[in-house]
Amino acid sequence: MRKLLWFCFFITLSQLSYSQQPPFWNDVQSFKKQDSASMPPKNIILFIGSSSFTNWKDVREYFPNKPILNRAFGGSTLPDLIRYKQDIVYKYQPKQVVIYCGENDFASSDTVSVNTVVTRFKQLFGLIRSKHKNVPIAYVSMKPSPSRKNLMPKYVAANNAIKSFLQGFKHTVFIDVYQSMLNADGTPKADIFVSDNLHMNAKGYAIWQKIMQPHLL
Repeated sequence: MRKLLWFCFFITLSQLSYSQQPPFWNDVQSFKKQDSASMPPKNIILFIGSSSFTNWKDVREYFPNKPILNRAFGGSTLPDLIRYKQDIVYKYQPKQVVIYCGENDFASSDTVSVNTVVTRFKQLFGLIRSKHKNVPIAYVSMKPSPSRKNLMPKYVAANNAIKSFLQGFKHTVFIDVYQSMLNADGTPKADIFVSDNLHMNAKGYAIWQKIMQPHLL
């Protein structure tokens, strides 16, 4: 009976421990496992952010001469990148950091304001610069999509504010993919998205490739 009680106790404890793991813990553990098997070299181009980067599985084929390391995880918000900065930014020695994040911040709650998201970005930017003082930082603008039309005004306002903020610093670039993803009437191009109308297909990534290419080091 005592052994059974101890067994139940440890099962409960392990389940509780698992449930208390922060969001995306498993994604980050996967990155750490990859690094332990083979640590990425110096002078990589580090991609961090949410699913638009995560789903870009063949990103190196779009930029064949660029040493890209993709450490994005789908569904992430700016606070998530901040939480895992040690594991997805600080441990590497990149020659450039490229960020795509912010969409999910707005999508997570109607109460999240433009000012909140911009402030979060500024915090992330400051933390990256505190560790990698002279490393160039690029921010890819939040994209429009058919499934999130209601959030597009917030994306535009936040993009403009982040662009203005980055102009005050050396070794930064704002990469605007937003306008090229719109039709003439201002609506998102439907044929560049997969069936969920949120994530991009190869045609969408081809647009990104053309715009991003000149800015990757």
